[in-house]
Amino acid sequence: MKAAVGLYSALVLCLLMGAVFSQRLRPKKPPKPPKATKRPSFKPSLPPDELEPQEPTDFPPPILGPPSMFLDCPRECFCPPSFPNALYCENRNLRTVPVIPSRVHYLYLQNNYISVVTAEPFNNATELRWVNMANNRIRKVDKQVFEKVPGLLFLYMERNQLKEVPDDLPAGLEQLILSHNQISKIPSGAFGKMEHLALLDLHHNKLSDSDVGKNTFKDMKNLVQLNLAHNILKKMPANIPNGITQLFLDRNNIEDIPKDYFQGFSNLAFVRLNFNQLSDKGVPKAVFNVSTLLDLHLAHNQLTSVPLFNPQLEQLHLNHNSIESINGTQLCPFSLSSESLTDEALMPRLRYLRLDGNHLSPPVPLDVIMCFRHLKSIVI
Repeated sequence: MKAAVGLYSALVLCLLMGAVFSQRLRPKKPPKPPKATKRPSFKPSLPPDELEPQEPTDFPPPILGPPSMFLDCPRECFCPPSFPNALYCENRNLRTVPVIPSRVHYLYLQNNYISVVTAEPFNNATELRWVNMANNRIRKVDKQVFEKVPGLLFLYMERNQLKEVPDDLPAGLEQLILSHNQISKIPSGAFGKMEHLALLDLHHNKLSDSDVGKNTFKDMKNLVQLNLAHNILKKMPANIPNGITQLFLDRNNIEDIPKDYFQGFSNLAFVRLNFNQLSDKGVPKAVFNVSTLLDLHLAHNQLTSVPLFNPQLEQLHLNHNSIESINGTQLCPFSLSSESLTDEALMPRLRYLRLDGNHLSPPVPLDVIMCFRHLKSIVI
């Protein structure tokens, strides 16, 4: 019995020693290596004026033009073989003006992202006659730019971000379009030497009475059209050249017209004063009695009566005022029994009369029809 107990104890002891031995021989798992740490990047600090510029993310990349037979053709433009005097760089997503070859007379740069116009690209562009830089983001034009192009005749810079009329514009310009900018300043003498300018378009800017000086337009002897619509003028601009044909002043805040404002105009045919603050008090009785006037727009004002006008007037727009009645006997330049109303040469020329948006209702008074026998359309 004792021998059996001893044997059993020895067997248990052997099993325990085997378990201990196997634990010692089992290899341990190697420890995980430590995570690699990023090496600190070292960027030298630069002064603010030497920082590398970042490409704006909202601009698409520039579009390159096709290969050209002209060695001087900028890579981002198109130089048509059949029209070697033209350089087409429009709709190319350009940020700057490319170098202009000396052979170019016509430059198309519209619909890009140009913000500053510098002089260097124009160093050899002495033959330029026509430049279109419309619909960019131009906010600055270097003074020396126009010194490089003394023969420039047509300059179109509408729909940009200019805050003042550029300095030192070429004296020979014939057309200048600066509409849809943010212009609130016209430098003194900006148009002083422009005797050949026929069209000046400054509509849709921020010009006030104080921004338009007394002599701003005085020296433009050949001016045909002046467009100052959609600004913030309260007064009629002073010293308009008396040879002008078209004067557009829509969408300002003009309240009155000086009595003799239009006297002395020899060619004035079209006047537009829609969307102003004109009332009967601010419109002298015969201010529009101008023999050359053909088309008069006075819509969207505060008139309560029809102003007198010359027999030569052909179109009169008086819609959306506060007119309550129309008296043909008062408006007619002749007595309704006068022989002048039967003479074709002397008969009033009014052909189109618009009166809708007032406090009027049909029918049209008979004396109006009897006087203005050339009338083709009356809107009431």
